[in-house]
Amino acid sequence: MANTQELMQQIQAFDESKAGVKGLIDDGITKVPSMFICKPDHPSAEDISGKPGHNDHQLNIPVVDLGDVAAGRPSKVIEDIRHAAESVGFFHVVNHGVPKRVLEEMLEGIRGFHELPREVKAEYYTRDPMRKVKYFSSYNLYKSRAWRDSLFCDMMAPEPLDPQELPPVCRDITMEYTNEMHKLGVTLFELLSEALGLKSDHLEGLECAKEHLIAAHYYPPCPEPELTIGTGKHSDGTFITLLLQDHIGGLQVLHENQWIDVVPVPGSVIVNIGNFMQIISNDKFVSVDHRVLAKKEGPRVSVGFFFKHADTSSRLYEPSKELISKENPPIYRTMTMKEYFVEYHKNILNGVFALESLKV
Repeated sequence: MANTQELMQQIQAFDESKAGVKGLIDDGITKVPSMFICKPDHPSAEDISGKPGHNDHQLNIPVVDLGDVAAGRPSKVIEDIRHAAESVGFFHVVNHGVPKRVLEEMLEGIRGFHELPREVKAEYYTRDPMRKVKYFSSYNLYKSRAWRDSLFCDMMAPEPLDPQELPPVCRDITMEYTNEMHKLGVTLFELLSEALGLKSDHLEGLECAKEHLIAAHYYPPCPEPELTIGTGKHSDGTFITLLLQDHIGGLQVLHENQWIDVVPVPGSVIVNIGNFMQIISNDKFVSVDHRVLAKKEGPRVSVGFFFKHADTSSRLYEPSKELISKENPPIYRTMTMKEYFVEYHKNILNGVFALESLKV
């Protein structure tokens, strides 16, 4: 293991190369550089030996067929979503109305960007929060690293994204994909509202579907996957996240202290209940920790579509009053987005539940 000075020099050289993790693979490395090795006490390091999850004995991630709504069985869909959101916090949706072509072309477009010549990608390399489109390896590179490269596209207010800022290789499909995901999100917020026993427009009335962010990840094959992590253990600071993943796999969710594989389901979109949905629902719905393993197979491509408000939003967030009663008092206090993030990061550093200090 490199000492602190050597480690910082290694990180700086990696950062200045602007080539990402893919650049390391292109250069022919056969061992994981020390800057990417997870320390044994890292919260993501537990059981990253490439062992399969415990699906055979524990759990399969629920699959919700949205086609049942059009078939006149909306109550079945609402019940399936309620069960998944309450018990697992993750579920697949199929027959969701997003054309297969759009899903495939989005994955191809993102893969195409990450496989551009490094000097072309370098034009987008930045962690400047003011840039709407940015490519980098790890956002907090000098604090923690993950075995992936990412393209972030900020669709959030106050300024809409100019499509011309997007890389040409994935520009048109990203805009089409955004429109499709927004429509799917509106449908899901209606169903989630009803699953909470509320009017179908309740969550959209809170502007849950108004703003979004895309994080498109590229996980190169890893020569020693047992030493590092693709994405560390975390929960999402969103209302919901819609995730598109290819066939490679590696995503896991934490359920009853076991890491469970989220096995790819062809044509599906994964729905992940976020922290703000847990707050709004007053713990009726659960936001769970998840991670992505590094793998010898690859590259793996995934696209996260985050329904969230800007970090600078002045809105107040709290459990929905319609869900509060004498028997069911509020679990969380009223908070701004800034307060949420301060407490969230404090809780992560202290190794406690992400929302712990936001409770009443």
